[in-house]
Amino acid sequence: MIDLKELKERESEIRENIKNRFMDIDFDEILTLQQKRYELLQKTEELRAKRNANAQKMKGKMEQEERMKLVEEGKAIKEELQNAEGEYNKVDAEFGEKAKKIPNYASPEAPVGKEDKDSLAVKFVGEPRKFNFKAKDHVELGESLDILDFDTGAKVSGQKFYYIKNQGVILQMALERFAMDIVLKHGFTPFITPDVAREEILSGIGFNPRGEESNIYTLEGTGTCLVGTAEITLGGYYSNTIFSKKDLPIKMTGLSHCFRREAGGAGQYSKGLYRVHQFSKLEMFIYSLPEESDKFHKEILSIEEEIFTKLGIPYRIVDTATGDLGAPAYRKFDIEAWMPGRGENGEYGEVTSTSNCTDYQARSLNIRYKDDDGKTKFVHMLNGTAVALSRAIVALLENYQNEDGSVSIPENLVPYTGFDKIIRK
Repeated sequence: MIDLKELKERESEIRENIKNRFMDIDFDEILTLQQKRYELLQKTEELRAKRNANAQKMKGKMEQEERMKLVEEGKAIKEELQNAEGEYNKVDAEFGEKAKKIPNYASPEAPVGKEDKDSLAVKFVGEPRKFNFKAKDHVELGESLDILDFDTGAKVSGQKFYYIKNQGVILQMALERFAMDIVLKHGFTPFITPDVAREEILSGIGFNPRGEESNIYTLEGTGTCLVGTAEITLGGYYSNTIFSKKDLPIKMTGLSHCFRREAGGAGQYSKGLYRVHQFSKLEMFIYSLPEESDKFHKEILSIEEEIFTKLGIPYRIVDTATGDLGAPAYRKFDIEAWMPGRGENGEYGEVTSTSNCTDYQARSLNIRYKDDDGKTKFVHMLNGTAVALSRAIVALLENYQNEDGSVSIPENLVPYTGFDKIIRK
């Protein structure tokens, strides 16, 4: 969450930010609750002072009649205090619940807009391949090569689940290790993370664990959820921690399964592996000093570029519009890979994203560091996809397909697969 002490002093900025993010938040109600909370806090403190004063008087010598009067006053104060504390706790909880929905401040450099089309393509790398035959999409390629099975996935588990088979299994494992080696080269510590996290960790990271708009699977009666990304478990790893300044930055990379409800995710651009309920992903995560977070955001993006450049897949970088940032992100960049089987003549599709969430998540999860002046301050937290394996497979199959229906393996990936072409056996 943002610093709630700033609600009034940065009121116009916060209102403009909510407007630019196209979020339905009643900021006036939040300010009213904040004022009511303050007034109730003052009232409870005054009543506690009266209670203490009454208790001090009771210690002195006095007539029985005077003592009985103080006893009655004490009872009245106690009852009034209990009512005030109950009202304060109720208002405080409501204020906290509504205030945490206020989004992070957006970078002044982020393009203002509501939808994907308002995001800004800032860089293009590689030329989309021109085929002398009609390019197939990854679903047709995967099924004809017997490496993807969507029908049985739907029969056994439901729509948007799938089986990866035969050489497809080796391909996914190769992509995983290929990306891991690149990330490790840049000083990240590897983790395999849990697939389950507590609801308070999800909420602290900025994911809504409940409600119709939630993209999260909740494990009923446990207070936990299946994670949609290792950002959740890597971000929660140091909750309630105070670092020494010299400990930062901390670079982590986590391999995990990811589970997403993807409610409403339909249409031709969501077919096959592109939008599914379960996939595997290698995530990068950095805890940094505030003054260094912009530098590390660029570093994560450069690592994502390195991975897709070495795979030889054309891509573009998109500076994400304010309406599509998500509440925690200050700024976000997506890499969209060229997918020849997408649409009529090919389209770009998102394969990675990287976000600088500044201190937004750290405030909720209470992750701080002790600065040179001895004061504790909130760290900045950044995340980025090294490789979302399902979408990387989409891009790879479609870009490296051959006229005979086989798929070539990128040169840099061959040492990891042990074969240079996928053919149906």
